[in-house]
Amino acid sequence: TTGSSVGIAKVKTKKELSPAIQDAFKYSDMVIVEKGINAREIELAILGKWDRDIRVSIPGEIVPLKEFYTYDAKYVDDKGADLLVPAKIDEKTKIKIAGYAKNVFKVLHCAGMARVDFFIDKETKEIYFNEINTIPGFTTISMYPRLWGESGTPYSGLLDELINIALEG
Repeated sequence: TTGSSVGIAKVKTKKELSPAIQDAFKYSDMVIVEKGINAREIELAILGKWDRDIRVSIPGEIVPLKEFYTYDAKYVDDKGADLLVPAKIDEKTKIKIAGYAKNVFKVLHCAGMARVDFFIDKETKEIYFNEINTIPGFTTISMYPRLWGESGTPYSGLLDELINIALEG
């Protein structure tokens, strides 16, 4: 329930599983165990309201420089990951994940901003929805405003749009 990969572990053997689960229970009374995939992490920024106009940014990619994108890689180690904007993916995949991101935003009745994250399996190219972040980081170096900046909407314009969406109700 704390987000930002707190309590997350990647295990490779059965022996590592129990300690990883016990560690996760330090942060929540619910734990999810998932099969790992060898994938790229692609993120898109969303702006709008579920029942009106929804804009989707160009995609960006998180490239962890360690085994996976940990809390430290996100917030402590400035060399924890490369942020590639735009992501180097083909046009067909860009269109497909933009449509998926818009649908997630609509189905969940979101308004204002969100960042929708996907995994693309490196071997099969299958696309997996990972998560929606309805309160993404919003500093000038965060991925959300960076995606919009590279999509042609500067930070100040993004703030104006969010204020207008809020005023429209």
